[in-house]
Amino acid sequence: MNTITKSFLALSLVLSPCCVQRAHAQQIAADAIYAGGPIITMNDAAPRAEAVAVKDGRIIAVGTKAEVEKYKAAGTKFIDLRGKTLLPGFIDGHGHVSLTGIQAASANLLPAPDGGGNSISRIQEILREYAKTDASKEFDLILGFGYDDAQIAERRHPTRQDLDEVSKDIPILLIHQSCHLGAMNTKALELAGLTAESKDPQGGVIRREADGKTPNGVLEETAFMLNAMAIFPKLNAKQFAQLAVMGQDLYIKCGFTTAQEGRAAGPTHSSFAALADAELMKIDVVSYMDMVFSNDPPEMKSPWYSRTYRNGYRIGGVKLNLDGSIQGKTGYLTKPYKAPPPGAATNYRGYETLPDQVVAAKVDKAYSNGWQVLAHCNGDAAIDQYISAVRDAVAKHGPADRRTVVIHAQTARLDQLDSMKELGIMPSFFGMHCFYWGDWHRDETLGAVRAEMISPAQSALRRGMIFTQHHDSPVAQPSAIRILSSVVTRRTRSGDILGADERISVDDALKSLTIWGAYQHFEEKEKGSLETGKVADFVVLSADPFAVDIEKLSELTVLETIKGGKSIFKADAQPAKVRAGALPELPPMPLAARADAPPARGVFAYASTTSLMPGSCGCAGCALGHLVTMGRREVASTAR
Repeated sequence: MNTITKSFLALSLVLSPCCVQRAHAQQIAADAIYAGGPIITMNDAAPRAEAVAVKDGRIIAVGTKAEVEKYKAAGTKFIDLRGKTLLPGFIDGHGHVSLTGIQAASANLLPAPDGGGNSISRIQEILREYAKTDASKEFDLILGFGYDDAQIAERRHPTRQDLDEVSKDIPILLIHQSCHLGAMNTKALELAGLTAESKDPQGGVIRREADGKTPNGVLEETAFMLNAMAIFPKLNAKQFAQLAVMGQDLYIKCGFTTAQEGRAAGPTHSSFAALADAELMKIDVVSYMDMVFSNDPPEMKSPWYSRTYRNGYRIGGVKLNLDGSIQGKTGYLTKPYKAPPPGAATNYRGYETLPDQVVAAKVDKAYSNGWQVLAHCNGDAAIDQYISAVRDAVAKHGPADRRTVVIHAQTARLDQLDSMKELGIMPSFFGMHCFYWGDWHRDETLGAVRAEMISPAQSALRRGMIFTQHHDSPVAQPSAIRILSSVVTRRTRSGDILGADERISVDDALKSLTIWGAYQHFEEKEKGSLETGKVADFVVLSADPFAVDIEKLSELTVLETIKGGKSIFKADAQPAKVRAGALPELPPMPLAARADAPPARGVFAYASTTSLMPGSCGCAGCALGHLVTMGRREVASTAR
C-alpha cells in the first residue's frame, strides 16, 4: 500500500464517507472503477452499491456511481459489468488446496453432475481413456479419483475383477470420493504385497472375496492409505509444487480468492513457502499444521506463522482429526449407523481416532500457545470429545478470542450447538452433503431423523451463532455455487428436501462464504466484504443470487475472479499457467519423523507399528496428502 493510500485510510476512520470524498477524490485517482451491474457488498450497513473504485489492490470507494466516479482520472480503467453481479471473492471455510490438484491430474470418476462415474462400465471407459494420457504413461499408473458407491448404479465399489478388465498389466488405483476408501486391480494388489494371508491393520479393513481370504480389491481407511502409498509414485518436490499450483487454478475458476490448506505437513508447507518466496502464489493460502503427530509442530515457530500474509501465504494455526467420514461409515457416532458396513456388528458406531486424554492434551497445548485450533469432527461422539477438551482448556486458560473451529460438525446435536456458543467454538459446516450424500445418509448411514439434522445451520443462526460453509476439496469440487445451492435448498440428488427447517437464506449462505469466512481466519478487517480499505478481492457471477429462483442457484456460473484488483480468471479465456521450469527449488519431500509417539488406536494405529508412516492422519485430505507426499513407488516413464 502506498503512502497516499495509507493516509486516505487513516483519515477515513475519522471523517464521514462524503467528507472523505470531497477532501480526497481529487487527490486519489482510481486504477479501476467497476459498475454497470448489481454489486453485493456483504456489508450490512450498505448491502448494495452502484460502483466500486480500486487503487493499488485495495478498495478506495464504494457507493453510488456518482460518488465513486469522483475518483476517475485519465488513467482510470472503467470496467462495465454488463449486468453481471460483483461480490467479494469467496473465502474457503475448509479445504485442501494443494491436494485439489489431484482432481486435475487423475481420471475424473465423480458421479453426475460433476463427472460421469455413475456405473461400473462407465468408470471402466473413463479409466481406459485415462490410460492413454501422458500422466498415466509418465507414472505407469491408472489413477482415478472420486468414485462413489452410493451413486454407482450397481451400488457397490469396483472390485479387482472390474479393474482387471481395464488392465492386468498397469497398476490401477481408485480413490473414493470420501478419500477414506479405495480400490485396486490385481496388479496393484501384487505391488502392495496384499495376499490372502494379509491381515487387516488396526483401524482398517481389507475386504475379501467369498472365500473370506482373498482380497477383492476394496480397501478401507488404514488398509487403503498404507497400501495405496506402495502404489502411488514418489513425486519430486517440483511435481508436488505443480499440484499446489493446479489446485489454486481450480479454486480460482470457482471464484475463491482465499484458500485453506486444511491439514499441512512439512512438505506441503515447504512447497507453499517456496512458491510464496518465488512470488508464484495466485491467491491467498492459509495453512493449518497437523497436530495429531506432534504436540509442537516446528513450523509454528517459523516466521510463516502470522496473521499477515507474505506473498500470499501464511500459517494460521493447527489441525486435529477426531474421526472419519459419515458417508464412509467411519465417523464416530453416539448411536449406531442405520446400516453398518460389511462385517460390522449391528451396534457399530464408527470409531474415534484419538483417545479422550490425547485430545484434551493437544487442545490444552494449543491454548497454552495461543494457537487457533481446527478439529475435524463428523460424528457427534467426536464432537463430544472436542467440546470436552475445549471446556477443560477454557477453564484452565480463561476465555479469549481464539476462534476455535469444529470442521464439518455434520451430526452436531442441538445441545452441542449450545455448548459451542458458550465456549466460543465456531462451526464450519459441510452443508454440501445435503446434495451429494443426503439420500445416502437418509437411507444408509443415519436414517431419516438424524439425516434431517445434518449440518444444522439454521439452528446455529437461531442461537445467534455464525459459521462457515465449505467444500472440503478434493472430497468435492471447490464450488461455492454448489455450496450456495445446497444450503439454501437442501435438495438431495433425488430431489428430496433434507431438513427443510435447517435451510438458510441466500444472504446468510453468502456471508458463510465471504465475511464469516474472513472472520474465521481473523481477516474480517482485510477482506470478506466490499468496504473502503479492504483488499480488492472480487468474483463476478452470471446473475444476482438474490434475484434468481432458489431452485436455479446451482445454474449460476463464475465469470471472473479478481485478486487484489487484478483479473486472474475469466471464463472465456485460458487461465495463466506456471511452467514447471519456473517453479523454485524445493526441499526434499519425505516427512521427518517426529518424536511424539502416535496413539495406537483408530485409523492411526498402524503408524505406531511402521516407520513408513510418520505423521499419518485419518481425514480425507490427510489420506490424499500422504499419498502425494509419501508415495513410495519408484517409476521410470514408460513407452506406452
